[in-house]
Amino acid sequence: MSAPLLELENLRKYFPVNTGVLLRRKVGWVKAVDGVDLAIYPRETVGLIGESGCGKTTTSKLILLQETPTAGTIRFDGQDISGLRAQELMRYRREVQVVFQDPYSSLSPRMRVGDIVAEPLEIHTDLSRQALEERVAEVLDLVGLQPEAARLFPHEFSGGQRQRIAIARALATNTRLIVLDEPVSALDVSIRAQIMNQLEHLQQTLGVSYLFIGHDLATVAHISHRIAVMYLGQIVELTDSLELCAKPLHPYTQALFTAALPSHPDQRHEKLTITGEVPSALDPPTGCRFHPRCPHAMPHCAIEPPVSKEIAPQHVVACHLY
Repeated sequence: MSAPLLELENLRKYFPVNTGVLLRRKVGWVKAVDGVDLAIYPRETVGLIGESGCGKTTTSKLILLQETPTAGTIRFDGQDISGLRAQELMRYRREVQVVFQDPYSSLSPRMRVGDIVAEPLEIHTDLSRQALEERVAEVLDLVGLQPEAARLFPHEFSGGQRQRIAIARALATNTRLIVLDEPVSALDVSIRAQIMNQLEHLQQTLGVSYLFIGHDLATVAHISHRIAVMYLGQIVELTDSLELCAKPLHPYTQALFTAALPSHPDQRHEKLTITGEVPSALDPPTGCRFHPRCPHAMPHCAIEPPVSKEIAPQHVVACHLY
């Protein structure tokens, strides 16, 4: 197997919680991301799923340098990105891009599509105006839009077309990794399939890698090669997409599949219900963080944090059941 394109090692992000207006006394830490290990390989799509508030978006912000890690390491092409300066930092920002959930909010309504797609090129390259226009037409064609779209404004397109524009902007600088932060959740079901197929085609054509963040199991499983399941800032299960769908091992993953719609009306699977709300990241439970909601919890689950173990080939689980 080739070396990872992106590697997260023991990644942590804690946000301070202060009280008072004047004294600003620190009363604790929100442990949004707490010890994440994850690798993304060239031409691979890794899905990251979990309930709202589990730390998915914070993880993406750390990768995109929108937040600074409290501890841990992020490596890109084997190099620690915390030490990047000047030209190396610009190269990283050029090769790692993002597509957000709502294309209407992420595209300036006052800019024409051609200017939106060309903006990262103007920042990161010294291409001539003609070369910029040619590159814009090229990436628009890659995502299935006509070159004439460059003259229009975002409001003149449908939701699916606007997301194609956002993808074109992300691809403009010969990107190697795209963070897809729930890129199809705001779209109609029929349009979702078109965008997913477009993303897969682009990966086959350009060799780009994806970190696909979402909460819809069917969508994430369809596009991902591997899936990481996140709960309260930690990855509790990581394996091949087909393996996870066929044999989820962690009780939290099993509960997610129970809550999802079956792929066939006649399909039946064991009901595994979990109760209660997700605990606060300000005061996470001791031991296994899932134990207050877990139907299989044992006494030592409340005391000892589980260690991630490889239960089967390339199938890692953090649970005392195994």
